[in-house]
Amino acid sequence: MLARRHAARLITLLLVISGFAALPAAAQTAAGAKDYTPSVGQEGKDVIWVPTPQSLVERMLQMAGTKPTDYVVDLGSGDGRTVITAAKKFGAKALGVEYNPDMVELAKRNAQKEGVAERAQFTRADIFQTDFSQATVLTMYLLPSLNVKLRPTILNMKPGTRVVSHAFTMDDWQPDQVDSSEGRTAYMWIVPAKVGGTWRIEVAGGPRYEAAFAQQYQTVSGNVKGDGKTLQLTNGKLVGGNIVFAVEEGNATREFTGTVNGDRMEGAVKGGTGTKWTAVRVGEAH
Repeated sequence: MLARRHAARLITLLLVISGFAALPAAAQTAAGAKDYTPSVGQEGKDVIWVPTPQSLVERMLQMAGTKPTDYVVDLGSGDGRTVITAAKKFGAKALGVEYNPDMVELAKRNAQKEGVAERAQFTRADIFQTDFSQATVLTMYLLPSLNVKLRPTILNMKPGTRVVSHAFTMDDWQPDQVDSSEGRTAYMWIVPAKVGGTWRIEVAGGPRYEAAFAQQYQTVSGNVKGDGKTLQLTNGKLVGGNIVFAVEEGNATREFTGTVNGDRMEGAVKGGTGTKWTAVRVGEAH
């Protein structure tokens, strides 16, 4: 009798095991994926995985001024903490781009647990093959060489887009802000408008100028011609779509502040006659 019971239990166990083995491969993979736990330093496509401390994640999003109307994209999103924090703490819609499929599924489960799965989404993709041009905030923890490789794409994004990187810079593109948390450094850049080229500037009730702007990221230099004279342009700077510069004319200085909208600019001026100015681009940058 005892032997029969043992035999029955053995048969039941074998049926369970064989039943699991007979499950479709996708089901077995899903079951295994639920137990997936990443390890710090594990190899990835372009970098090893080292998570950003939660305090720095929050600081990076604060640096970017993240708000509910923003669309945050995290390149190399790992376990999803930046995307989840953007959605849960800042109310933003966010997307994580991650190449490791196990990480993607882990991040989705984490978002579900935190109750933000609708606003915090993840996709398995190569960051260099992904269109993230609609992001208003871009976050990353990549190597410097990868940042520089991404830089041309980032500079073509909408002016005013905030870009925040943990630990690594953009080479000679100087950050607009630097901050830290728990001994870790974060850098932020604001994508500048493109103003390189020749512009005709008119000051309402005042002089007209022709300005040749040279642009190096957010820094603007060049020369200005007015009334047959070549004048000095100083203090030129862009913060997203906002521009400031000064024109030195003898002992007088005109300070221009304004906004850039494609091939047009307008704003206010201090110094001399006239309080408003407009400009039209008439020649492209060389």
